[in-house]
This record gives sequence, structure tokens and C-alpha cells, in this order.
Amino acid sequence: MTMQERNTQSATAVTDIEMKLEVVVVPVSDVDRAKSFYRGLGWRLDADVSGADGFRVVQVTPPGSPCSVIFGRNVTAAAPGSAQGLHLIVSDIEMAHAALAARGAEMSGVFHDAGGVFHHKGTEGRLPGPHPSRASYGSFASFSDPDGNEWLLQEVTARLPGRIEATGAAFSSAADLANALRRAAEAHGEHEKRMGGKHDDAWPDWYAEYMVSEQSGGHLPT
Repeated sequence: MTMQERNTQSATAVTDIEMKLEVVVVPVSDVDRAKSFYRGLGWRLDADVSGADGFRVVQVTPPGSPCSVIFGRNVTAAAPGSAQGLHLIVSDIEMAHAALAARGAEMSGVFHDAGGVFHHKGTEGRLPGPHPSRASYGSFASFSDPDGNEWLLQEVTARLPGRIEATGAAFSSAADLANALRRAAEAHGEHEKRMGGKHDDAWPDWYAEYMVSEQSGGHLPT
């Protein structure tokens, strides 16, 4: 096999390798202060390990997140507070906003962007309140840790195609599942109205189709 053939084969193989983002490093100036802050938000403490010469690694994980957060001493050369735009996906922006505010986070108001498909940098283009049509991906809120590392909540209720397998759905918590059931119930109520107000005995199948289609970005039943 020639070198070119081997390179082609390797390149093809790389496209089949799963690469899961599981750790984000956040630069902080005071490890104990950061640990207290994130634990105060209800994030799980996974590890707090010290080594030689002051080396220290703390790992925490937001509820329901497959990705963890690491901070500590001598774990990054980045300046404390320089991590910006870290997104936490929630299914109900107002509920999540209230929960974090109750745990001590200094929250911005809930906002949406002035015409963008994403939010602008900093506080540019922020309009108060959730997205007017409550479009998935369109409503945000922000807060910062004691060093100024910025986190954003983003409300996602229906996934873009490809984010979830079309054959299934995934819920990270009982609250996410409950919110999905509420949206399905509301949509099914409209469905029954279109049926002349007749009770739909097949509502479990309708709910299941709606919830899977919503998460996978497929066509929603009517």
C-alpha cells in the first residue's frame, strides 16, 4: 500500500470516530471560591485532587450535562474570567432562570436577539423577554462566576435535524421529560379540537410521535 493510500484510508477512518466533548476548562483565580460558587448552583462535585507544587484539579458537572467543567491551579494558562459564551441548554428558560437566581447567581433578564439566529457578542442586540414565538434556540439568559467567566442559558425545545437520532429521543432529567409532555399535551389538545372535540383514544401514540419528532427535528404531527 502506498503512502497516499494509507493517508486516504486513515482520513476515511477518522470520519467514523466519535469525538464527544466531555470536559471544558474554566480559568479561575481562587479555586475554593469557584468551587463554592459552582457547588452552590447545585453542580455535582466529581473530584478535587491536589498534586505537587500547588497543582490542583476540581471537576464539577451541571445537572443533566454529559460535559463536565474543570478548574484549579496550574491547569490552564488562560487569564481568569476569559471563558465567555459557555452555553447551558435548558428546556424552560424562565424556570431555569428562577432556579439559578434562587441559588445565588446574578442573572441577566431573559432576552432574545434582535433578528439574529444566535445572540450577538456581549450585550449587543439583546431584547427583553423570551423569543416572541418562543422559538427553540431563541431565548437566553446569562450569568457569570466570581471571576467573570460567562455562562448563557439557552432554551431548546425542538432539536435541529441530526442532533438526536431520528429513531429516538433523549431526556436528561425528569423535569425535561415533564416539560416535553406538557408541550405534547398542549399540541394534542389542538389536535383534538381539529377532530371536533372528540377524545383521541390513540393519544399515547400521538404523544410519542410528537415527542420523538420534536427532539429529532422531524415533522410534527398535527
